[in-house]
Amino acid sequence: MSIILVVLGFTLLVVGGEFLVRSSVALSFKFKISKMVIGMTVVSFATSVPELLVSLQAALSGSPAIAINNVVGSNIANIGLVLGVTAMVGSIRVEPSFYKLNWPVMMVFSIVAYYFMKNDNKLNAIEGTILVLGLVAFLMVLIKGSKKDAVVEEVDDALSTVSNFKIFIWLAIGATSLYFGSEWLVKGAKEIALAIGVSEAVIGVSLIAIGTSVPELAASVIAAAKQEKAISLGNLIGSNIFNIASVLGLTAVIKPIPVTEPLILTRDIFWMLGFAFVLIPLIFIGKKYEINRMKGFALVFAYGIFMVILFTQGT
Repeated sequence: MSIILVVLGFTLLVVGGEFLVRSSVALSFKFKISKMVIGMTVVSFATSVPELLVSLQAALSGSPAIAINNVVGSNIANIGLVLGVTAMVGSIRVEPSFYKLNWPVMMVFSIVAYYFMKNDNKLNAIEGTILVLGLVAFLMVLIKGSKKDAVVEEVDDALSTVSNFKIFIWLAIGATSLYFGSEWLVKGAKEIALAIGVSEAVIGVSLIAIGTSVPELAASVIAAAKQEKAISLGNLIGSNIFNIASVLGLTAVIKPIPVTEPLILTRDIFWMLGFAFVLIPLIFIGKKYEINRMKGFALVFAYGIFMVILFTQGT
């Protein structure tokens, strides 16, 4: 039964996330928000809602380890799995904005989140508020520094003509799917952890984290296979920033998150920091400003090592 709950949960999160993005973008067009701003804010936040609801549901149901490791694991999966596999399908060009703004901001958010949790073994409402305000400041800098005619590939112009009734239906489907998807996924994952004798933290950083990254992975690989621009490294790093600032930040504001699993702060978060840090030397090794197939393979291989360590060490 727990496997069925997990599969249904994943499915509903994918469906709910898709409908939420569509309805959010369509609604933004109604309010005459520019396409650039929609792509940088509305789409980015909407795609983080599944992680947010899973983390919030876990925290409220007494499983804070899942809440924290969902974010830590998702950020590791975004680089090791999503970026690695996509680069193996087709090389990814690195834009200057990556090492000038996005990467330093991601590292700052990651280190600050680690400090907050290490300081008193919890992430409280004040610290969560700081993370959220930091995200707002980052978005303001991002939008101000972008060209007005910037092309945002994630935003579909056809959504500007959608009727109000259809937007309402999309919102209803998205919200309902995300609610039940997050609830069933957390419940099923907790049962699986109990059945196979590993901690909820391990399930959070592996099963749940990979599950919430599957939609992005699928879209990236399909785009790369079609020889289209799969993902920009900047957008992927932006996703990691949103995960820390909005998912952990907002969850902590609603309910403080205690650190109940010591290995989160002594092992898992250092893997997250390591995967983030290694991107800088990676883009300068070999062919500069590019993540090619070999570099992609190295990322996936490292991610595989992480998963082996995760399950062999247990806990």
